[in-house]
Amino acid sequence: MLDSTIPPAHPAPWPLPPAAAASFDPAALAAAVALAEAHETPWPRDIRAHIEAGHFEGPPDNAILGPVAPRGAPNGLILHRGKLVARWGDTRQIDMTFSVAKSYLAILAGLAVADGLIPDLDAPVRDSVQDGGFEGPQNAAITWWHLLQNTSEWEGSLFGKSDVIDRGRNLTVEGRGQKGLPRPLHPPGEYWEYNDIRVNRLSLALLRRFGRPLPEVFAERIMVPIGASTEWRWHGYDTSWVEVGGRRVQSVSGGGHWGGGVFIHAEDQARIGLLALRGGNWGGRQLLPAEWIAECRRPCALNPAYGLLWWLNTGRAKWPGASADSVCFVGAGGNITWIDPAHELVAVLRWVDPAGLDAFMAAVTAAMRA
Repeated sequence: MLDSTIPPAHPAPWPLPPAAAASFDPAALAAAVALAEAHETPWPRDIRAHIEAGHFEGPPDNAILGPVAPRGAPNGLILHRGKLVARWGDTRQIDMTFSVAKSYLAILAGLAVADGLIPDLDAPVRDSVQDGGFEGPQNAAITWWHLLQNTSEWEGSLFGKSDVIDRGRNLTVEGRGQKGLPRPLHPPGEYWEYNDIRVNRLSLALLRRFGRPLPEVFAERIMVPIGASTEWRWHGYDTSWVEVGGRRVQSVSGGGHWGGGVFIHAEDQARIGLLALRGGNWGGRQLLPAEWIAECRRPCALNPAYGLLWWLNTGRAKWPGASADSVCFVGAGGNITWIDPAHELVAVLRWVDPAGLDAFMAAVTAAMRA
């Protein structure tokens, strides 16, 4: 059974007592931290210029629609059984997180399921969301499962961005490979593709079901109960304002691809990771159904390295240095929340070169005493 230790609520300092690292070899743990510090992301500090230079796509598809901020210096922390065992850099530095927001959308989807707002994940989304986005021969059969697994093949434009922009996207060559090709679409559920427009369509659908801004729900149901700060923010685009129940509401994005997304610090991210590690339980209170955490960790048949907007390590194929049941929330630029139930670990790395992530995982695991 997992240890139930939880950190003190923000803004209290997160203690780093010497006894907390008793289950680690101090020198080996320090070496693991040094490894993270030595592998800073190759991204420049000026993120706006990086996007405008065409890292994700060229003009006009790279037009920024939401807030963007320069990145700070690398930082991170490691928790073991809920206790802080290592920290480097400024872990209260607010930064963009890019696609980590996708994993947070999966948490919101779990709340919607628990509340009965999504009674059947196998049902077509159009059964409960009638806003014109799920009509026609391609989109009518899309289910909630399809949206959550990135297998929807949703077709259309949303908030000024066409789904074609991310067709053919290959994350292994992000920033170097060609994409945006109008390839023929498959039926929903028959093709896996990482596509930000389709994730944004999920975000809008969740907004329709909750009937209130998703950041409000996330704060009330997750962030406040886990003692997070009030400094995090979740933005959408200048173009993503919609009417919900007579109220003008911004639909938030599932990344920072065109600006927006979640701006947050490492300590708040670690709390969210710890909640996931504990099966949705925080200090004896079940904030998110444990069954939903299990669903997020279930491999997609079309991509075993992916669950419900969570990255998996099925068969240790993605990160050989980590346990097979490891889960990661991953954002561009090297923003990682690593959750390892086998060792009761949570680590947050900000602005680390992804090429060094596996070695870091292996080093942390090796630093643990039997």
